[in-house]
Amino acid sequence: MKFALIRFVQLVGLSLLLAGFAAQSNAGEPGDVPPMPVPHANNAVAQIMLDGQTMIFSFMGLKPGKTYTDISRQVYSYTEGANIWQRLQDVPVPEGRLAATAVGLGGAVYLFGGYTVAQDGSEVSALENFRYDARTKHYDPLPAMPVPTDDAVSFVYADRYIYLVSGWHNTGNIRDVQGYDTVENSWFKATDYPGSPVFGHAGGIVGNQFVIADGVAVFGTREGGDRRFETVNEGWMGTINPDNPAEITYRRLPQLPGRGNYRMGGAGDVEGNRVLFVGGTSNAYNYDGIGYNGNPSKPTAHVFAWDFVKDVWVAYPNKPVPSMDHRGLVKLSGKWFTIGGMVGVQEVTGKTLSTTK
Repeated sequence: MKFALIRFVQLVGLSLLLAGFAAQSNAGEPGDVPPMPVPHANNAVAQIMLDGQTMIFSFMGLKPGKTYTDISRQVYSYTEGANIWQRLQDVPVPEGRLAATAVGLGGAVYLFGGYTVAQDGSEVSALENFRYDARTKHYDPLPAMPVPTDDAVSFVYADRYIYLVSGWHNTGNIRDVQGYDTVENSWFKATDYPGSPVFGHAGGIVGNQFVIADGVAVFGTREGGDRRFETVNEGWMGTINPDNPAEITYRRLPQLPGRGNYRMGGAGDVEGNRVLFVGGTSNAYNYDGIGYNGNPSKPTAHVFAWDFVKDVWVAYPNKPVPSMDHRGLVKLSGKWFTIGGMVGVQEVTGKTLSTTK
């Protein structure tokens, strides 16, 4: 979906407005969140408030070797003001996972899905899901989601319901929107996602409205029989019925110029009344950062959002460090951060890169 950001673009029926706020990017400056002790990409990221302090979490992902043996079960947390990362108990699964998704709710983090990779390269969408209690540091298993899914978008609605939108199930993308009721400890099926079924998309929610952008879909096969994976340039808004959380109405958003993007950081920004997207790449890739087409994927630096007040896409100044392979976006001390990911020439990083105020 994207574009060189600080660029002013006019679309029919859509004004793409350059931001009217002061964006301050301080990637890597002293005083920002320090890097994780061990670099991880494709890690599930979430945040919570506990005893008045913001806590950031990183679950699993890929370590710098970028082979199947470098897929991690490790977990790290950072508490606002402590200025240090703490290693926590590994996720209680036999193998590490990629492309899991996590959300914070109350004093806990809910961790869903992901996939494992065997020595022969075969991939399996994981069954296990967990609730991690940040106070007791204990994992409680959750019921298996109806369709085990990785590379989905997740978000929380009404401080109760968690939604997983689209994603990949073992051999193909799915349109399913799977809802989890944290009070009833049960799953429900919500209205299917109407866009191209994708994996590695990004999104977030404000109030009862969420926005999903881009991702990767299957476009037939290449010469030789391998499936052709390409990024999708799509944006969709979903509105959840407050009287029936399983009912969602959708609206196709105006298309942005350029190619779609894969594994951006995304989150709903309640204060800004927007859903924010950062980084990613336009070249679909396997977990090592090399494209399915054989070309190395290059991270991007763009920052943009869907503004619910203006009802348009809004472009912001590029962030200083291009990055990709994100599974979340967090806010700390008024700034947005990606946690880990890939930078440069598919380098797995532990840096926490700030994006904007």
